[in-house]
Amino acid sequence: MPSTMETQNKKIGDFYHVVYFWLKNPSSTEDRKKFENSLTNLLNVSKHLMTKHLGIPASTDRPVIDHSYTYSLVLSFRDKAEHDAYQIEDAHKVFISECEHLWQKVVVYDSENILNS
Repeated sequence: MPSTMETQNKKIGDFYHVVYFWLKNPSSTEDRKKFENSLTNLLNVSKHLMTKHLGIPASTDRPVIDHSYTYSLVLSFRDKAEHDAYQIEDAHKVFISECEHLWQKVVVYDSENILNS
């Protein structure tokens, strides 16, 4: 019988796509609304996601924490192939075309789970 962690990891996927966005005008309600609406649409229609999280910096205070970003996006996929399919999905392309003018910087961290190997 698999451990709770193994079961949980299989349920949420073994490939993670973590994206940090820095908006050009983070205090603009209009820009934030456009970004959130477009991204929410992508997340609601994508056929490849297992889990999704869209967040803003938490109110934590430790020297190692970077609060400089505007939004964080954490997605999980069953595997790299599902991630790759997501990257070329029409809804993903629409999100980029609708919102790329809103951000000044994007940083992506992709990782594969090694706990279930």
